[in-house]
Amino acid sequence: MKKRISAFLLAVLMLVTTFAASVGDLTRVKADDLVLKLHLHRDDGDYKSWDVWLWEVDGGDGAAYTFDEVDENGDGVATKVITPGTNSVGFIVRTAGSWDKKDIDADQFIDLSTVTSGTVHFYVVSGVEGGTMELGTDAVAGVKLSSVKYNQSKGVIDIKATSEIENADKAFSVKCNGVDAAIESVTANGKTYSIKLKDEVDLTASYSVTFDGTDYSVIIPSIFSTDEFEQKYTYTGNDLGATWSKDSTTFRVWAPTAAKVKVNLYESGDKKANDLKQSIDMTADVNGTWVAKVDGDLNKTYYTYSVTIGDKESEACDPYARATGINGDRAMVIDLASTNPEGWDNDKNPNADLKITDAIIYELQIRDLGADASSNISKPGTYLSLTEHGTKTASGISTGVDHIKELGITHLHILPFYDFGSVDESKGGYNWGYDPKNYNVPEGSYSTDPANGEVRVSEVKQMVQSLHNDGISVVMDVVYNHVYQMNDFCFNVIVPQYFSRIDDNGKASSGSGCGNDTASERSMVRKYIVDSVLYWATEYHIDGFRFDLVGLIDTDTINEIVKEVHAVRPDIIFYGEGWTMNTTTTKENVTLTTQVNSSQVQDFAFFNDNIRDDIKGSVFSASDKGYVTGKTGLNSSITRSWLGRPGTWCKSPSQTVNYASCHDNNTLFDRICNVKITEDLATKIKRNNLAAALYLTAEGIPFMQAGEEMLRSKVNAEGRFEDNTYNLGDEINSLKWDTLDDAAYMGVFEYYKGLIAFRKAHAGLRLSTAAEVAQYVKEMEGIDKELLGFEVSGDATGEESDGIIVVFNPTEQDVEVALPEGKWGVCVNGERAGADAVEVVEGKAVASSLSALVLVKNMKAGSADASASSDGKILGMTKPVFFGVVAAVAVVVIVVIVVVVVAANKKKNK
Repeated sequence: MKKRISAFLLAVLMLVTTFAASVGDLTRVKADDLVLKLHLHRDDGDYKSWDVWLWEVDGGDGAAYTFDEVDENGDGVATKVITPGTNSVGFIVRTAGSWDKKDIDADQFIDLSTVTSGTVHFYVVSGVEGGTMELGTDAVAGVKLSSVKYNQSKGVIDIKATSEIENADKAFSVKCNGVDAAIESVTANGKTYSIKLKDEVDLTASYSVTFDGTDYSVIIPSIFSTDEFEQKYTYTGNDLGATWSKDSTTFRVWAPTAAKVKVNLYESGDKKANDLKQSIDMTADVNGTWVAKVDGDLNKTYYTYSVTIGDKESEACDPYARATGINGDRAMVIDLASTNPEGWDNDKNPNADLKITDAIIYELQIRDLGADASSNISKPGTYLSLTEHGTKTASGISTGVDHIKELGITHLHILPFYDFGSVDESKGGYNWGYDPKNYNVPEGSYSTDPANGEVRVSEVKQMVQSLHNDGISVVMDVVYNHVYQMNDFCFNVIVPQYFSRIDDNGKASSGSGCGNDTASERSMVRKYIVDSVLYWATEYHIDGFRFDLVGLIDTDTINEIVKEVHAVRPDIIFYGEGWTMNTTTTKENVTLTTQVNSSQVQDFAFFNDNIRDDIKGSVFSASDKGYVTGKTGLNSSITRSWLGRPGTWCKSPSQTVNYASCHDNNTLFDRICNVKITEDLATKIKRNNLAAALYLTAEGIPFMQAGEEMLRSKVNAEGRFEDNTYNLGDEINSLKWDTLDDAAYMGVFEYYKGLIAFRKAHAGLRLSTAAEVAQYVKEMEGIDKELLGFEVSGDATGEESDGIIVVFNPTEQDVEVALPEGKWGVCVNGERAGADAVEVVEGKAVASSLSALVLVKNMKAGSADASASSDGKILGMTKPVFFGVVAAVAVVVIVVIVVVVVAANKKKNK
């Protein structure tokens, strides 16, 4: 996803907790608590439709708070108990439970640095930026600590306070792992203080400073990325997680900073259930791992780990879990072989022999396929919906997988279906899923029984096998660049902050816009990601991986993934979003997998945002026009993309994924409608089809959003085209199959199908290297300056045709194009597209307005042009005369039939 950070940061930030965070719990306060009451005034008095998103700055994740109180003025009041030591709270007033609308389109902040306890009232007026603070009668002003961290070079704990502290030498106490640590000295310099401990600081321990009754965690510089730590604690074995056999199960978890680890066995996968069967102490083993072996058959037994670090014990799911209970809170021991469908051992990639430039990729979110009633899919929203055949609209038009097969794509790219955190699996719901919770576990909300861990595993395999049987390869959308909730992510619970990029001030890097970039450069994070991709490739037979924001993952990790996976599955394809993001790595000299660093990775392609924005306009400006909507001056840029070299970052067509739309931003048709709102449908369709022809004939890897071929639109109740529909539900996101009842929409589908068939038929459009393109493809000379034209040499095709001409006309006038010598079969024009010719022309051809024109030289007789001659005549007649004769004959036949029927009825009535 190329995220608009200002909007998407907030959108994904919403995902880090559920709206049901109990307000009742939050409003039970103690006398010494600091309580924030945010008062909102709205002229319409509507407070049920709004809530406020509150987060403690540098204090972790945010949450939504409802206006469930009313003050003396009739205004809504939301209440949050503030964590001790918090100096600032951010807030955003928004539509209740979603990010459809924000009252003020900016992050706003409340300064609490001078208040230690009691009530703070903050008054906000809808539509007005800022607010007014008033302290309650119980509010206590005082000094707080704004920064507490260990200075390793000086060997002291440095403290910054909001004001000077009296008797500072007696004001602090320090604990190490919950035990008092002796202070040697305290020095003061204004509002800055340094504490020297008598004993040497243990960088693996947990320290806190107590001041005025409040505990402040000491930020310790990370040792995780040091050579010493990695040499000692990098584990290279392949047995992390639960290794099952009928006789016993061995648990191994990596927890190098833990003092004690237990594995807990449960009856069920529901963390709310009080059904602990047994807790077993684990034994410290090599490279920071802990091991326990439990005798007996534990298949389908649920488990967690309890990890003690310092004086704190925390419980977590297994990062290497293969299955979980509902909502992914408890892992499950599983006999994976028992989940294999019949014939699974013989299942394989149906397109294993294709090059990546042979692939035609179709992007789909699982719920979108069948959620609309017109799909008539019996198990909508599930993995099994992708196994259903024979589904049709009421009028008999194919839906679901049958539609996708008919379209002719080779690879189905499925939006994330690992276990993600934004949907309550017990209730269901809609989300794209870019918020990982358990990377190696299928998402439960897509299964028919999310409470039983083995069901989701089995059903994903059924889905993959069925698609393979249909000739479709499966690409998995993966999001290793961030997690759902950093502090709650199981890896970070077991080894605090190891998985995420945290700077020396304790602040998480947020290039993803999600507040927690993944520290892929650390050895055990890299191992985890490599192991995870390899697991999906082998256990689930996944045929390709699309990496979300891969520009946040280092090139060494990506290269290791490709190497390890291709060692066992050389047919697998890899591509991702190589946008350059602002992140701070935990090591020096880390190269990130961005477009500009594409030469640093092998066998990995990148989304081409050049062609996307050139075709339809910049995604960062809703009013910007593109090539198909009337913007000029784009010929050079479009040409570079069409030739498979969109920028200096791209060295070959095998590195560029060409597209006009994906799940992010407006659909292609909505974008056209946005800027051409007054045009008729027929003209908008011509623009849409021109866009499709541009990227489906270009050198590189074509990619399309599901439904683009039926003019997919995402319109809300107010008639606005939505561009960020990650949680807007089925009504907006679902594919509306009954639109195909409209002949115009069906015509678009047929046009896309024809473009795909043509691409498949001509290897000259699927070249792999820049050298091949330079040798066999050239720009067309002598063409109108507003048009684009390309010639593909017949030597490149490896087929019987002698060459291809491709012309694009973005103008609103028909333009005549002079052709090279020979006869040319017209396969694509403004009306239709296909692998066969509709007519044969010679000398010249007409490129219709807002259309593509694709011709093949010397097409063989027996194709669709067999009855057409080069002079445009049929059976010796010009086409208008021929079709006039056909029409006249038809009229005569109809008249004769009517006369006969009338006569027969008269006879019967007598």
